[in-house]
Amino acid sequence: MGVLSHVPSTRETEGTSPVTRARAIAKAAARKTATISGSLSLPPGPAGWLTIIPDLTMVWKLQAQMVADIAGAFGKESFLAQEQMIYCLFRHAAAHSVRGIALRAGERILIKRAPAYAVDTVLRGIGVPIARRIAGRGVSRWLPVIGAAGVAGYAYYDTMRVADTTIELFRSELVEVVDAAGG
Repeated sequence: MGVLSHVPSTRETEGTSPVTRARAIAKAAARKTATISGSLSLPPGPAGWLTIIPDLTMVWKLQAQMVADIAGAFGKESFLAQEQMIYCLFRHAAAHSVRGIALRAGERILIKRAPAYAVDTVLRGIGVPIARRIAGRGVSRWLPVIGAAGVAGYAYYDTMRVADTTIELFRSELVEVVDAAGG
């Protein structure tokens, strides 16, 4: 979970066409995640199971960097914190767990700054989708070549969904909500 809570820095700067730049960042990241996942799913059988955690860790690191770079392309890296990172990475896979982090209000997206225990609760809720992903990748280890192509395709698709969420978030007007009660 330490990988998920880290917010990487970016060198991306706001440009004249942030959506175009964000799509280019997303496609490059999706190609990298597909290559990593496809390559790491080639070892067959039980040996292949040893590559699942490194696979997920590397993919999440690349996706987190992509999120940071897209935020930079929109000139909103100052809005990027742990809550937004978790929201972008898991909204499509665990919407029920991250729904309290961001709320759409017209053209604005309200970002709730969460206390540490709330972020921990969200991360625990993401555990079930992560377990499903691990199980799916484990099954692919028994069919190395076919499984590798499937895992690579899914990594590309998953990364593009993360990018779509990130672009939607950072192209909107963001408002940070601080809850004085700590909840």
